[in-house]
Amino acid sequence: MMEFISLYLFLAVCLLLMLGFPVAFTLAGTALAFATVGTLTGVFDTRFLAALPGRIFGTMNNTTLIAVPLFILMGTILERSRVAEELLHSMSRLFRGVRGGLGISVVVVGMFLAASTGIVGATVVTMGLLSLPSMLKAGYKPSVATGTICATGTLGQIIPPSIALVLLGDVLSNAYQQAQLNMNIFNPKTVSVGDLFVGALIPGLLLVGLYILYLLLQARFDPDATPANDLEPISLEEVARGLLPPLLLIMVVLGSILAGAATPTEASGIGAIGALMLAMAKGQMDLPRLTGALQNTLEVTCMVFMILIGAAVFSLVFRGFGGEELIHQFFEQLPGGAVSATLVVMLVIFLLGFILDFIEITFVVVPIVGPILLAMGLDPVWLGIMIALNLQTSFLTPPFGFALFYLRGVAPESVPTGAIYRGVVPFILLQLLLIGALWYWPAMATWLPSVLK
Repeated sequence: MMEFISLYLFLAVCLLLMLGFPVAFTLAGTALAFATVGTLTGVFDTRFLAALPGRIFGTMNNTTLIAVPLFILMGTILERSRVAEELLHSMSRLFRGVRGGLGISVVVVGMFLAASTGIVGATVVTMGLLSLPSMLKAGYKPSVATGTICATGTLGQIIPPSIALVLLGDVLSNAYQQAQLNMNIFNPKTVSVGDLFVGALIPGLLLVGLYILYLLLQARFDPDATPANDLEPISLEEVARGLLPPLLLIMVVLGSILAGAATPTEASGIGAIGALMLAMAKGQMDLPRLTGALQNTLEVTCMVFMILIGAAVFSLVFRGFGGEELIHQFFEQLPGGAVSATLVVMLVIFLLGFILDFIEITFVVVPIVGPILLAMGLDPVWLGIMIALNLQTSFLTPPFGFALFYLRGVAPESVPTGAIYRGVVPFILLQLLLIGALWYWPAMATWLPSVLK
């Protein structure tokens, strides 16, 4: 009976979040309310909560999480210094005369913007404000324009280096060690955020390639939906000035991690300083902009770590009520073993992606199911990439996908909501195709990390 209280706790949290209550305080407050009632009725052991100070202190000592505010700062500076806007304009001129060239430019620029921010909402809103008016003015069909922007905005889930992969890598690392300890392996192997970055490279670039291929096919079979732009040609000097600096910054950040010259935390510092220097060199950084970037970074960072603390309280109370054992028993009784257990988890995460952001899912759901799945023999890098792709698809799927809401908020009223929904369907099918390929060929995610180790 006590184990089912943990399920009531989980359902209560989901219900309150759907009603719009703040995530961090909902997680902690609901868990503490259940723990209080459980303590008074004698079904909850308060010694579980005694571990909370150690959890918080461990978070404070976690050097990997330092990358979170630094990557956020990097993306915020690039956004406020109009680097993304100049990059989009340069790419559009580079593809002038090519049908679908503006859409391809949006995908490429969105990929680099996703790599620098890793936050779906920020990328969708930024690309929506920058590129949607240009695409509509150029004669793009509204469904194609909005679908391209929404799909590109979700690339922040899978394109490294992203905040989603940093948080997911840290949580999976702890889950992997816990799984090995549960199997009486007292010298556990580890998986790092860098491993997840490397593992995401091939699937991420394949997904970008699929997006571009779709736009080229769309231009071939429906030329009126993706007309060529008539911008003036771009010179080599303008290419070097507009394209190379931000591309070099991303390559240095990611390359230093892949080469083993820097950890993700160190690379995030390089990225933040590099973005600041790039903005200053372009004359797009002054004190008000820097203050705004720092304030935005502080707000997002505080949100992330408050959710982390709230999730720690929730997980301790959930375990105190025997929720972890209940889920473990459920997975063991499923026919099909690890395959069916993984399918169930992916379905649950997909549905939760309609009501929760990736941060809440990463901190609440993954620590619960991660150790169980990894103990069944799943590769942690493969599991992490699958979760990231799954969430990316969830954020894009009508009618509740977050990316759709973000774009609806900045799109003109002349663009109907139905056009946004129709526009994302081909991209959802492409993502499902990639998820199926990754399921069939796990080496797509695991081969490169094993080679570079």
